Amino acid sequence: MFVKQGIRVTTAIIVSLCLFGQAVHCSAATSKLPFTDLSNSFAKEAIIDLYSKKMMNGTSASTFSPTRPMTRAEFTKSLDTLLGLDSVTSSISPFTDVPKTAWYYGWIQTAVQLGIANGTSASTFSPTTSVTRQEAAQLLVRALRQTTAGNADAEAFKDASSIAGWAKPAVASAKRLGLLVGDSAGNSRPHDSITRAEAAVMLNRVLQNAKWSAELEHETKDSIRLGWQYGQTTAEFEQTVLQSNVNTLSPRWYFIGPSGTITDYTDQSLVVWANHNNKKIWAMVGNRSDQELTHMILSDSTARAKVVNSLAAAVRSSGLAGLNIDFENVAPVDRTNFTTFITELKKELSAMNADLSVNVSPDLGTDWTEAFDYAALGRQSDYIVMMGYDEYWIGKGTAGPNASLSYVSNAIEKLRQLVPDEKIVLAMPTYLIDWTLNSSGSVASTSYMTMKEQNERIAASSLHPVWKEDIGQYTVQFKANMATHSLWVEDGRSLTAKYRLIAGANLAGWAVWYMGAESSDVWTSLRNAEKYYGYVFG
Repeated sequence: MFVKQGIRVTTAIIVSLCLFGQAVHCSAATSKLPFTDLSNSFAKEAIIDLYSKKMMNGTSASTFSPTRPMTRAEFTKSLDTLLGLDSVTSSISPFTDVPKTAWYYGWIQTAVQLGIANGTSASTFSPTTSVTRQEAAQLLVRALRQTTAGNADAEAFKDASSIAGWAKPAVASAKRLGLLVGDSAGNSRPHDSITRAEAAVMLNRVLQNAKWSAELEHETKDSIRLGWQYGQTTAEFEQTVLQSNVNTLSPRWYFIGPSGTITDYTDQSLVVWANHNNKKIWAMVGNRSDQELTHMILSDSTARAKVVNSLAAAVRSSGLAGLNIDFENVAPVDRTNFTTFITELKKELSAMNADLSVNVSPDLGTDWTEAFDYAALGRQSDYIVMMGYDEYWIGKGTAGPNASLSYVSNAIEKLRQLVPDEKIVLAMPTYLIDWTLNSSGSVASTSYMTMKEQNERIAASSLHPVWKEDIGQYTVQFKANMATHSLWVEDGRSLTAKYRLIAGANLAGWAVWYMGAESSDVWTSLRNAEKYYGYVFG
């Protein structure tokens, strides 16, 4: 027992000395090295391990350059790959010194979107600048989402007074977690550039933690990822779905009509395609925002029963997985009738083991949502889909964001008081509003704009959007035809910010309105977010 403890202590001392380049021989696990300049490196084993896992590359086909300082771009990519994340080639970046043609562009975007890395200013990232040891500690602790409360552990270093105030909590956490150790003199050397070898040892320590390593191997949890069809043919919709993470399709197939009739646009070829591609279909049922017709149906038990029976028959005959109810502009007087309709429809669908989801808008205390008894609808349906947008809408008369982070957060938190988390799906927008302003700043005109159109405008005009942390969006203005246009941008970063709300509350999943409006990079952003925020590092 004492022999084993002695071996562990000796090994720890050797690793500590190796990290700081002391004259101690550290043998490699294998005699065949992937690079020609590793034979005398204290980090040989860590480098080989990370290279074999494709988490670090060499500086050439035959060299690793272990003593060379590591750049911010290199360290950022290594963190991303350590976490199993993909590079995001997003259209919008706040950094003027990170060109889209650079090899590190997508890796920096990934880390910034997830809050792992920040710029050195609002408009610069300094990708080729060396990473200091205190910066590396902060980046790694942040990547592992570790708490940084207290500076006691950092004070144990003899040069603790040299550690920057902003870095001291992270340095303390890194030391406590065994990710950062002092040199033989007990110093942390916070302002020294971290070498590629030192970075390899630090990153490899994450993999040596059994819990962290196991967590990084976990598969992403299955959840609802719903996409609505709008303005696309079936073939176009299918191609968009294939490029996405969506697993639940909602084509706009059914609309209520007079006396309880329904118009039926079922495309059985999509059902066959969805089954073949392991996708579910929750066909959407709409009321075309016709308040008078909706009241006539909901308030008449015979007409209501006819709609329920027709929808149930459609689900049964087409083999659908469920329905998505999208009734808008429902009169407050129909509050009880709407809940009754959902209750009756759910009874029929339950007999077929089909799901029922109901779309609702945020409760702002207005007539628009008074017909929604959120608690009752949550009890009677399988899922409540919160339409997390239309904060500012065309016709409101005041310019503003379509879906700021605070607006969405408030909507979700209010709903959570009435509906179980596991029943809530957050719908996010793939569109925004182009606000045309008068010289006084008032709204002159408005039009809807897709993410694709937004990105094309920003690229064509060489615009530089500014990230607003408080609203979780970029904002930008531009001139066109002598008029000022203002945009509150939706992109992979804004959707990732919204996804944090889903992960934080462990909600049932997400939805997007609408498929085909998005830029393809948002799917990578959401996939990264699901993976990263699904980790429980402890």
